[in-house]
Amino acid sequence: MPDPSVPPTPPVPLAALLAREDLALRQIAGPSDPATVIHWAHTSEMADPYPYLLGGELLLTAGVHVPEAAGSGAYFDDYVSRIVAAGGAALGFGVAPVHDTVPRALVEACDAYELPLIEVPPRTTFSGVARAVWQLMAQARLAELRRVTEAQQSLAAAASRPDPVPSVLRQLAQRVSGWAVLYGPEGTELAASGRRPGGSVPGGLAELAGVVRPVAAPGAGFSPSQAAGPAASGSPATERPGALAGAPKSRPAGGPARGAERTGSGSAATTGRLTRSSVPPAVDAPPSPSPTSRPAPTSATDTVAGTHLAAYALGAGQGFVLGVASPQGVPGDHTIASVAAVLLSLLTGEQQSGSGAARSSALVRLLLGAQPEDVAVLLGAERWVVVHARPDAHAPDAVAASALGAALGSPLVDLAQDVVRVLVPADREAQPQPGWTLGVSAPVSPSEWPAADTQAARALARARVARGGLVRHGARPGLSALVPHDEAEAHARALLAPIADTPALTDTLRTWLSLHGSWDRTAVALAVHRNTVRQRVARCASLLDTDLDDPDVRMELWFALRQ
Repeated sequence: MPDPSVPPTPPVPLAALLAREDLALRQIAGPSDPATVIHWAHTSEMADPYPYLLGGELLLTAGVHVPEAAGSGAYFDDYVSRIVAAGGAALGFGVAPVHDTVPRALVEACDAYELPLIEVPPRTTFSGVARAVWQLMAQARLAELRRVTEAQQSLAAAASRPDPVPSVLRQLAQRVSGWAVLYGPEGTELAASGRRPGGSVPGGLAELAGVVRPVAAPGAGFSPSQAAGPAASGSPATERPGALAGAPKSRPAGGPARGAERTGSGSAATTGRLTRSSVPPAVDAPPSPSPTSRPAPTSATDTVAGTHLAAYALGAGQGFVLGVASPQGVPGDHTIASVAAVLLSLLTGEQQSGSGAARSSALVRLLLGAQPEDVAVLLGAERWVVVHARPDAHAPDAVAASALGAALGSPLVDLAQDVVRVLVPADREAQPQPGWTLGVSAPVSPSEWPAADTQAARALARARVARGGLVRHGARPGLSALVPHDEAEAHARALLAPIADTPALTDTLRTWLSLHGSWDRTAVALAVHRNTVRQRVARCASLLDTDLDDPDVRMELWFALRQ
């Protein structure tokens, strides 16, 4: 039987379709297996539907193709055998207008070939059956998306706990109703959560993890005690606390007992799906050019003793692997495990570089009263830029914010409501990011971080109005460079005193002037109605007792607002 080419929507249990009272469908032959699912409904009156089926269908027919002399059963035997050979999931036979009842020979053939046979009553149209299938698919898809969203939120929250690695594994095990384990570069179980399966499943999962792990991984400094916590009690990590101190062990010469289908290169995002006979054993494969350059998939799946196994290579590049064993492959499990793999990649990467400890030390010193310039040395740079970012399509979440920080080259990320703020070393030039709108400050020293934060916020507002992917704060010397700073501030305070206590007025006036007096663009930048902008600007003109249409007045106010 060919493998069905399944659509991107979840399959529908046949039992759920039979439970629809409005359709009044009735199974009259074939096995009543709750695991039977259908991927779509298809109508055909062809005597041989095999060439037109992809597999997984509920095939609907009114028996127009049945010849009058088909009562002997040979015709129906051939017909049903071809449906089964094509991978059809079930057969629906419409009663009337051609046949008053389902032919007895068809019932016997479906029983013989174990194909579920569904009687479709006269009042139920085939279009109605197809519509019901798609409705059930939509409901299943919505439930899957809701489940994935809830799991993503819980995993992100777990990653922020004091013991992030075991917390993420614990949440993952709960969400997939299985067992989740983090393997080190040597294949040692560093941390695990969930009920450990018995039999050959743990060994099979460890072997699958070896498929996605490079043959030679760099030495590791990630301590099992940092990851294990209470969730790893009873695992081999508790017996070998120093297992990662030396070089990683190589696998047996014969390689994994199961072959792996690999595509792409080691740097590409590839996926390997393990089968029982996909390729010959690794011992028969041509030798690799070098032990460190072997292409490996980033993920692989297998089934052992009825348990679905999956392994994910973590992106830190240190040989860490996430393994997941679940009783059955439920739709959405792969997406949930992929989110956990991203989070664990960030967590294990921090521990490898030691930057996490340096950032923690810097934070403690700041909280205890140290100045930013005194702790900046711990963060590895002297000059910085602040980046404000907003996603184009949806509100940012913790995973998206972390991914943005990684793309910009900095782990110093703050998720604040609808804006993500990233502190980036000045020697790493911020580049436009697909799906994001960015505002970038001028390079500053740590003592000027607050001013840079304001610059980035204004640059982001201008980028959103201009519909540009990235806007940088201007670094050209202006009029302020010609006037002593103290005198400029005193003049600004005196000029803006009537509106200084109303931030909404000063922000609106500043934005309106920066956008050359455009009401519409100012409204977009401030996320208010254009009439609100008009009212605020008119209020500013009244309180300041000045004519805002005068270009000299605008220049003087702009100079004051920039102080």
